[in-house]
Amino acid sequence: QALYTLPEGLETRWASFENSSAGKGKGGSENKTAKGHAFEFMAPGETKVLMDVTGAGLIQRIWLTVRDRSPVTLRSLRLEMYWDGAATPAVSAPLGDFFGVGLGRKTTFENALFADPEGRSFNCFIPMPFRNGARIILVNESKNTLMLFYDINFQKVKSHAKDVLYFHTYWSRDLKPELGKDFAILPMVSGRGRYLGMNMGVVTNPVYQKSWWGEGEVKIYLDGDGNLPTLNGTGTEDYIGTGWGQGVYAHDF
Repeated sequence: QALYTLPEGLETRWASFENSSAGKGKGGSENKTAKGHAFEFMAPGETKVLMDVTGAGLIQRIWLTVRDRSPVTLRSLRLEMYWDGAATPAVSAPLGDFFGVGLGRKTTFENALFADPEGRSFNCFIPMPFRNGARIILVNESKNTLMLFYDINFQKVKSHAKDVLYFHTYWSRDLKPELGKDFAILPMVSGRGRYLGMNMGVVTNPVYQKSWWGEGEVKIYLDGDGNLPTLNGTGTEDYIGTGWGQGVYAHDF
């Protein structure tokens, strides 16, 4: 929608510790309308509910930060998202990996879907629709007590069109991939959908000496492809839009 046109039938809401229910006129109630509940501590094993709303809506931005942003912590915080009362999460991934942090190494970057302006925060701009409700939780699986700030910006809508898709993620790791065997970035999924992209982290194995993992070409099998894919790249760095090796690189797409 153009920035100069007025949206019809929409209500803008934020879910945060200052207004955990994202209710209308419910923000800033703890300190005479001033900031009174900017953060909470998360004990080891604790789960924080970041958003739990009913009705139709569209998440537009997720922002959060934690004081301890070490690689261990970023792998030990698990982010889960549930749409329309589902028992199984559509998203279940380590916090760092979800927000584009490779192997827990924070760095400044921006692309079309994620951003970390100064290496201290986590931003996601993927639109995530839901028809009957949305629930987002963060689980502290570390051994430390953590300090958490966040807000989730979304729109309440009357309804969604039939062709609206739900957002899902898949996360995995393989500590010792089999030599000569393709690594599955995304296993086979069925149904209609769109592939938005991936975040991948690689730790090289000394056994390969001076060879380079980036020669692996990305293959995408579509709609019944057999042994050969419909989409076949020429290298991992080529897949993301650069070439002849991989340096420090960031781009919208």
